[in-house]
Amino acid sequence: MPTPLRSIPAVILILVLGALATGCATVPAPLAGDYAEFHPDQATERSTGARVRWGGTIVDTRPGPETTCIEILARDLDRNKRPRSTDQARGRFLACRDGFKDPAVFVDGREITVTGRLTGFVDGKIGEFEYRYPRVDTDVLYLWAPARDVVHHYYDPWWHSPWYPYYHPYRGPRTRVSGHVIIRR
Repeated sequence: MPTPLRSIPAVILILVLGALATGCATVPAPLAGDYAEFHPDQATERSTGARVRWGGTIVDTRPGPETTCIEILARDLDRNKRPRSTDQARGRFLACRDGFKDPAVFVDGREITVTGRLTGFVDGKIGEFEYRYPRVDTDVLYLWAPARDVVHHYYDPWWHSPWYPYYHPYRGPRTRVSGHVIIRR
């Protein structure tokens, strides 16, 4: 049977790891809450009236006389409810809100997450293709800040080789490698 003093470090470790795990996934307050678990490409007439939290990439912003509708290419959301940068789309939908929303702010390619109520469907076209858009009357339009470039550095282990720059003992004549690789997310 363990003594109480031996189990204290284990309990502290479990508490610290639990606190770290819960601190990693922070959902912005306007996006928190319980919502229906389906995507725009799964929406049917039966899902009208459901409260949804969908996100994706803005395709077009259409200001009207009383409302502005934003066409969004839906994507899966990550644990922070930000749209994932993948090639897998979940259909398109219209996020509409009363008033004027400036197309210079809600610009094409920007990531957005919305919450609201699915109120029905609107027929439209994508090119020559007839498309039926789910329409969401939004409570929240959450624009995400542009993602920063991620820089991964690669350091050649033979960079300080005594034979550099003339010869590599295992690979023959030496060729220069780039000092870093830049990967965009």
